[in-house]
Amino acid sequence: MDIQVIIHTNDEEHSKEVVSRLVEQNISTKLDHYLKKFDKNDAEGMIETTIDKNKKGLFDGKIQASLDGKSFRFEREDYKNLDDLVNHLFDHFKQALSDM
Repeated sequence: MDIQVIIHTNDEEHSKEVVSRLVEQNISTKLDHYLKKFDKNDAEGMIETTIDKNKKGLFDGKIQASLDGKSFRFEREDYKNLDDLVNHLFDHFKQALSDM
């Protein structure tokens, strides 16, 4: 299955490259085993990650994903550390995939 990864961010201090690295790392380490369930010839996947800095100066994030017709959405707010936010979102994504 080919997975299209889309990254959105409004924070210039933490560039898109940093968020992309965190997302790719989480996909390859946390989700690799669970994504094998969707590994079919005609399966399509998309993982869209949005990270924004809010008015408090903290990070808000969400993951919207579609894997072979199944939809997922996870959202968290007010994280001081960008790494913690992305890792936490992917922890919830992993849990949802393991429950399938």
